[in-house]
Amino acid sequence: MARISYDERTAAAYKAARELPRAGLLEWREAVGRHLRPTPETTVVDVGAGTGQFATAFRDWFDVRVVAVEPAAAMRRQIPRTDSIHVVAGDATAIPVADASADAAWLSLVVHHIADLEAAAGELRRILRPGAPVLIRQGFPGRVDGVELVRWFPETARVVDSYPTVEEVCDTFAAAGFRRDALEQVVERYGSGLASFLAALDTFRAADTTMRSLTDDEYERGKARVRRAVGAGLEDARSNRLDLLVLRPATRTGRAGP
Repeated sequence: MARISYDERTAAAYKAARELPRAGLLEWREAVGRHLRPTPETTVVDVGAGTGQFATAFRDWFDVRVVAVEPAAAMRRQIPRTDSIHVVAGDATAIPVADASADAAWLSLVVHHIADLEAAAGELRRILRPGAPVLIRQGFPGRVDGVELVRWFPETARVVDSYPTVEEVCDTFAAAGFRRDALEQVVERYGSGLASFLAALDTFRAADTTMRSLTDDEYERGKARVRRAVGAGLEDARSNRLDLLVLRPATRTGRAGP
């Protein structure tokens, strides 16, 4: 499933460098709440939960039950265990929950790690109740102008270009009986400036798929861009803009169809 082997060192780097401050996720809270309309009885399956950033956010924001599904043992060990967060081994093609038992599926920066998207779409259709959404947080090809990394490391767009497009994802999920419900861009904000970003870049590179793809020369050129901006006193508030793609299954009337 993963383009990165998430060992203990990489999992620790991910948690240290890639998790966003909760205050920077307020627009995600609004967007997810609007499409999910959660209640305390809601069950969200967080597929590819990583270190549990969104599993814990959903629990705190919405008082819902979260099933955090993560294939990498090192990442699972970073996820807090609580009465509301159930952590399990699995991936998008083998989700260990019962049929028609979930009120939503959340996939955050996961689509590009899924080797068999068709199988994943079928598995998500299996676990979701009728009308329950798949919420996909993702940078899609051709839609990364607002991604901070692309600003400083433009070569990372080359990697994103290899990811499934919005149209490819929608077509694959349509074959499993889903329809596209919404596509919008959501801004997330960092709690630190460029100087902190510069200091954390080496750790960030170890934990990010697109950054790992850079040659050493490409990485050093991008790092020099950030260093020059810091030297010039550029300390604007940092932000990132990613897509939220919402898909919903049609009401079950027998076998899933296109």
